[in-house]
Amino acid sequence: MTRTSFRSSQRSKPARRGLAQHLATIGTIMLTTWAVSAIAQEQPTTLEQMPAELETRFALSALPPQLRDEAAVYLLDPEKGYELAIEGTSGVTCIVQRTVWEMADFRDDIYIPLCYDAAGASTYLHVIMEAARIRAEGMGPQELKSTIAQRWEDGTYQVPERAGMSYMVAPVQRTIGPPDLEVVTLSLPHFMPYAPNVSNQDIGAHPDLADPASLQNPFIDRQGIDEQSYFIHMVGVDEKADILNREADLVEDLCAYRDVLCLADAD
Repeated sequence: MTRTSFRSSQRSKPARRGLAQHLATIGTIMLTTWAVSAIAQEQPTTLEQMPAELETRFALSALPPQLRDEAAVYLLDPEKGYELAIEGTSGVTCIVQRTVWEMADFRDDIYIPLCYDAAGASTYLHVIMEAARIRAEGMGPQELKSTIAQRWEDGTYQVPERAGMSYMVAPVQRTIGPPDLEVVTLSLPHFMPYAPNVSNQDIGAHPDLADPASLQNPFIDRQGIDEQSYFIHMVGVDEKADILNREADLVEDLCAYRDVLCLADAD
C-alpha cells in the first residue's frame, strides 16, 4: 500500500503506537510508503546473494502450494540482476524483490517474495526486474527512481492489458511497515489483483489506520504512481495461521540465515 491511501487518516503518535498490537491486521500499511523519498539511514547497500535453494523456496512461498510446481523462478545475482532458475509452464513467475525503486533508498535488508501471472510478469514484474538490473549496473537510488518514473511517463512501461493477480501469501517479508513506517519483518499474507488507475474513491473504500477492521475489506493500494495500483485482499486469521504452520520450516531457515528475517524482530 502507498502513503496516499492513509496519510490523511493518520492519528497522533500515541494512537499509532496503540495500534501495534494489531500488526497482523494492519500490516498492509507497509505498502503505503512506496512513494516516499529516500530516508536518511546508515544502512548497508551491497546486496548479498541468497543461497539458491533458500531463495527458491522463499520466492515460491508467495504462491498457494497448488500453483508452485508450474511456476517459473528467477534468482537474484546482485552483480547482474535476475536470472532464470526454474522454467515454469503456467505463466506465473516468482522472485524475491530486493530493490524497491519507489523508495529511492538502496538497502541490503529488503526481502519481498512475490509472484505475478503472465500479464503481470510482462509488465509490473518486468519493471521490478529492470530496477534490479539497473541497480546492479551501478545507478544510484535517486537516479533509478527518476529513470523508472520517466519510463512509465513516456510509455516505455505499460500496465497489464487484462485483469490479473499478484500473489503475496508468503509467511514472512521484510520491508517498510507499521507502526512507525520503518523497515520491519512481518507476516501479512495477501492477494493483489491489478487495478491500474483505480482509487479507493472509485470503489467506495475507506481504509483507515485508526480502524483495523476497515483493512479486512478489499481496498486500493497506489504504489507510487496511478498505474501501479492494486486491490489489497488480506487472507483471514485462520488462513494466516495455516500458512505460518505450513511454512514453519521456511520461517525457521530464513531466521537462521539472517537475523533480520526473524519474525520475532517485528514484535
